[in-house]
Amino acid sequence: MKRNIIILFIGIFTSLQISVEAQKLVIKGSDTVLPLSQKEAEVYMKTNKSASISVVGGGSGVGIAALIEGNTDIAMSSRPIKMDERLKLQDAGRAYKEVTIAFDALAVVVSSSNKVSQLTREQLEGIYTGKITNWKDVGGDDLKIVVYARETSSGTYEFFKEHVMSRKNYASSVLNMPATGAIIQSVSQTKGAIGYVGLAYLEKDVKAIAVSYDKGKTFVKPSVETAKNKTYPVVRPLFFYYPTKVEKLVKPFVDYVLSPSGQKIVEDIGYITLK
Repeated sequence: MKRNIIILFIGIFTSLQISVEAQKLVIKGSDTVLPLSQKEAEVYMKTNKSASISVVGGGSGVGIAALIEGNTDIAMSSRPIKMDERLKLQDAGRAYKEVTIAFDALAVVVSSSNKVSQLTREQLEGIYTGKITNWKDVGGDDLKIVVYARETSSGTYEFFKEHVMSRKNYASSVLNMPATGAIIQSVSQTKGAIGYVGLAYLEKDVKAIAVSYDKGKTFVKPSVETAKNKTYPVVRPLFFYYPTKVEKLVKPFVDYVLSPSGQKIVEDIGYITLK
């Protein structure tokens, strides 16, 4: 009898342990998606007391690498997964799902004291490939351009290269920063600086410039409104990637992010909702 009670107790304890562990979520990846995921997790955990969600940045490449290695439940990404990453996941036997959770306008920022307020896509390409090195060549002061970009593991780095630079290589003089916040800080403190950040990172210490994708006929500044009405040309989807084997674990949180309440947070943080 005592033995049966002990076995029953162990069974109940194991069941409870599994239940508690099932509530733990690890989310890694994009610094662009980071503040959104952190806020979503914070609010979600308030109403789901058994949930424990850890959110860590580092870049889209870091998140997807963790997905491949089996070290995260959700990978945050500001770019679509690459073919070589798909193949690695396939080789590792890790089937996965892709979910678009929001959209983001990529803002080009300069020092608030810089008199340049607009640039064409071609001028941005010239600046980031090293062909344009002085602000006077684009209507500014006679001042060297100090160019900041994200590090190569960043989805924002990849997106900017593909959609703004027409896949041309960054100049060797470009300074690669480990996080979006570091770009904001560096640009705000350097008169001749230029960088790019997600819309939600904009603050008064830097100036977002208007961008033209029709060779200077029309210039549009980044905002939630211009991103939604599709007049601002540099808008991208933001993704969650997760293994199908943990779908039961992650789906309640993913569904929350996609719900009206979760999308309200998307709007509040400064991103663009799905609808």
